Amino acid sequence: MAEGIMSKAATMEIPINSNGDTGTQPEDDSLEQDLQQVMVSGPNLNETSIVSGGYGGPAGGIIPTSSSNHNTCNAIEEVSRGVAVEKLDSVKKWGINTYKCTKQMFPERFGRGSRTVDLELEAQIDLLRDTKSKYENILRLATALTSHFQSMVQTQQALGDTFTDLSQKSPELQDEFGYNAETQKLLCKNGESLLGAINFFVSSIDTLVNKTMEDTLMTIKHYENARLEFDAYRSDLEELSLGPRDSAAMVRIDMAQHDYQVHRDKYERLRSDVTIKLKFLEENKVKVMHKQLLLFHNAISAYFAGNQQQLEQTLVQFNVKLKPPGADKPSWLEEQ
Repeated sequence: MAEGIMSKAATMEIPINSNGDTGTQPEDDSLEQDLQQVMVSGPNLNETSIVSGGYGGPAGGIIPTSSSNHNTCNAIEEVSRGVAVEKLDSVKKWGINTYKCTKQMFPERFGRGSRTVDLELEAQIDLLRDTKSKYENILRLATALTSHFQSMVQTQQALGDTFTDLSQKSPELQDEFGYNAETQKLLCKNGESLLGAINFFVSSIDTLVNKTMEDTLMTIKHYENARLEFDAYRSDLEELSLGPRDSAAMVRIDMAQHDYQVHRDKYERLRSDVTIKLKFLEENKVKVMHKQLLLFHNAISAYFAGNQQQLEQTLVQFNVKLKPPGADKPSWLEEQ
């Protein structure tokens, strides 16, 4: 019976050798993290509470009779009893699920079990995690560049103001201080334009890494949890199918078959979701990075070539809006 059931599975099972190495899948960093992930999905027993009294009392100042109070107490007791039964049932289901997943997890880690693996999808997931790590490094370096360059622009602004002041107070060096002041002010203006381009670059990479990629990785996490549950219920069904076939055992097998099918459907649905999200993420990543890398290159090249016109055209081309001076400062209302 188990062979007939498992022949319908859309993916393959890869046995784990005595060393716990599948030959294709890298080991997870920590068994504790996976176990905590299984445990964290348990029911919250503090979610439901019963509230009585307040504004729901009788109108017109009529004092309720003892019979009315008795009926109200009975109704509250019934509701409380129903809530308690529901909570106990939820805890029971969660406990069984956690036990099965833990029972599946340990043999996988120690090489005494098998797991369902979609080799192509796993390779794409590993590639995404590696890509995210490298893009995080780009984001960190670009953020550092922004900080350093902003300090330089602020220094140029201060130096230009100082030259201007000295040109007014030093008649013998008025011209020399004057054209140095103009040069620093021009460099400062171009530096602010470049900062606008770099900030736009950083903001776009941050969105790509910490929102778009992170959303896909969250779906992948749900998929991996569903894979563990699917394998746990598959293994449970296989165990029962190898046991006795009396009437009680057949009832348990039918229940296990139902649970197996439910978790298989969940696993396949999430696998499909991950596949679709990975496809759209790759398309979005190429589109975003093509634009941002071109912006970064053109802005940097124009700035260090001293081509102010090309730098301004680059900002217009990529629709980069510069913030007016003092825009980052909170208003006096926000400071209150």
